[in-house]
Amino acid sequence: MRKITFISGDGIGPEISELAKRCIEATDVRIEWEEAFAGEEALKRFNTPLPEATLQSIKRNKIAIKGPVTTPVGKGFRSVNVQMRQELGLYACLRPCKSFSGVNSRYEDIDLTIIRENSEDLYAGIEFKEGSREGKEIIEHIQQLKGVSVSLDSAISIKPISRYASKRIFRFAFEYAKKNGRDKITAVHKANIMKYSDGLFLESGREISKQYPDIEFEDKIVDNMCMQLVLRPQKYGVLVLPNLYGDIISDLCAGLIGGLGISPGANIGDNIALFEPTHGSAPKYKDKNKVNPAAMILSAVLMLRYLKEDTAADRIEKAVKNVIKEGKVVTYDLGGTAGTSEMGEEIIRKVASSKNKMTN
Repeated sequence: MRKITFISGDGIGPEISELAKRCIEATDVRIEWEEAFAGEEALKRFNTPLPEATLQSIKRNKIAIKGPVTTPVGKGFRSVNVQMRQELGLYACLRPCKSFSGVNSRYEDIDLTIIRENSEDLYAGIEFKEGSREGKEIIEHIQQLKGVSVSLDSAISIKPISRYASKRIFRFAFEYAKKNGRDKITAVHKANIMKYSDGLFLESGREISKQYPDIEFEDKIVDNMCMQLVLRPQKYGVLVLPNLYGDIISDLCAGLIGGLGISPGANIGDNIALFEPTHGSAPKYKDKNKVNPAAMILSAVLMLRYLKEDTAADRIEKAVKNVIKEGKVVTYDLGGTAGTSEMGEEIIRKVASSKNKMTN
């Protein structure tokens, strides 16, 4: 029996994460759940949004599934998600975006995978507050080193892009493409303007691509990539991006398939993986039995595939697809009137019944 860290999250997190857990249990995959806390709930209980006990649980178990947690905007504690990725070495963010029959969307037949570098770029958290002594010193150094005048009332963020991390994420992407039958990778960047940082990212991708001659490698400037995704998204399969662009474009791609409600996610390192939906904690919907649980359940599917429990993963994914396609027991964003629990229970029922069909 495998032990897995279970973090229910904030806002809508407890509702949807419990349903995802029950979907897994309906497949009869044997898992022992170890409960841990992060975000606002952890802050209330332990006076920190990310307790050391939570990190130790994940390091010990190597696998975690997490509901969304709240990140205050412009104040309060820094993103727990970003901190977890950094603390646990989860350098690759994997976000598949696939079309589902029955979802109201402007596009069909989309099968995109966003692979986002997680460890650096502007999300590295190297910031200096406006008017701070450190910020003023940085501004003075910029003036001395580059001869560029920066207003003294500026806040400063540093964007590190390393050759090591860039090569690592491209190697991950090419291995993913090879394992999943993908024949093209697109590197997304702004190297025409940021010639040293994004230039290094692109150069690293070109270097790694030489080791995979059977997989086509191309690159797109990020603003052009956005336009191409709106015009002809079916042309693309695996996109590899630095941290900030990856965050933005993964939401854009979620919009192409009908929204964040069907967009799962994973954060993966060399020997630790954490699975969570792409969407946030939506605190205004907490305990209202309203939101779509599919992204959380599909994140559980990603986890099962990571564990090589492909049969169980197929059963859950098929149940989600069938419930959405039927459109009878779905939430408001999918055009229905069902609540979170009703849609979740319908998916669980189909997962359980699929076992009976397999044994008959």
